[in-house]
Amino acid sequence: MEAAHTPHQRPPFAVLMVNLGTPDAPTPDAVRRYLAEFLWDRRVVDLARPLWWLILNGIILRTRPRRVAKNYQEVWTEEGSPLLAISRQQQRGLAASLKQATGQDIPVVLAMTYGNPSMEAAGRELRQLGAERILVLPMYPQFSATTTAAAFDRLAASLKHCPHWPELRYIRDYHQHPAYIEALANSVRQAEAKRGAPFEKLVMSFHGIPQRYAAQGDPYPRHCQATAEALAQALGRQPDQWLLTFQSRFGKEPWLQPYTDASMQQLGEQQLQSLGVICPGFSADCLETLEEIAGENCEIYEQAGGHGFHYIPALNAAPEHLSMLTQLVLEQSQGWMPPLNAPLSVQ
Repeated sequence: MEAAHTPHQRPPFAVLMVNLGTPDAPTPDAVRRYLAEFLWDRRVVDLARPLWWLILNGIILRTRPRRVAKNYQEVWTEEGSPLLAISRQQQRGLAASLKQATGQDIPVVLAMTYGNPSMEAAGRELRQLGAERILVLPMYPQFSATTTAAAFDRLAASLKHCPHWPELRYIRDYHQHPAYIEALANSVRQAEAKRGAPFEKLVMSFHGIPQRYAAQGDPYPRHCQATAEALAQALGRQPDQWLLTFQSRFGKEPWLQPYTDASMQQLGEQQLQSLGVICPGFSADCLETLEEIAGENCEIYEQAGGHGFHYIPALNAAPEHLSMLTQLVLEQSQGWMPPLNAPLSVQ
């Protein structure tokens, strides 16, 4: 498809914002379609295909969709799933922030690795916008082959039959970016100011991956540890005042530890009077934060005897988050912006 814009109308570059994905509806059928695509990716589950096909289609897709759909129904919004609704807010907010910062219309297009909006739909939109240079922004602060690399794989697959490739740059991670750490720290400070006192303990819960993946070289646990330590330092927290945990394990093999749910049980048994929980690996609130952390894990903690559970929302479309994303995009797109008031040219 030919771009609809002439060279002088084309934007200096565009941003492709990518997140994991979401079902189209909180129904078993929609969840089944989503899980079938998500769990078939070798980046997510690397078992031998014949064995995994039998497990996935014979067990998981027969039993899991109905339960997961019920969980989605608890958090679904008028604009769709929380992840999609918030991602749209981030998309609009980043475009507006880039316009304010540069004076240029920098398109921001949203795609999901799995589900909709698809990478192909995003590609068609970018071609219609005349984008010749694309900065790929996976919304994962910490790199993992199961998330960031999967997004890059999906993008490459979508370009397989494209006769004309744009110039591409990839943001691999931003797990120690000073503006990201400061935005996280301020979200904790705001939550503590609202309750009028610091949390007795701060839990930083990240999505888990199998330990085997880390042993094979995935840097994700190192990135999570670096983020947690930087956040604790920014907040002035001593080692006994915070805890790094990993949530959302799936299957029977060992995942990164300590597990969030087991930690909630232990912290509840200590009868803490206040507990703050933040999920620094999630750029937008979703099922794993709203239902799993603020719901299930809060219940585990309270039933074990803990008090004062407080989930600190993801950065979502908060002004500090949008400012950080704008800074990140401008840092990574150097050389693509023309001087102010200069005509645009496309190589």
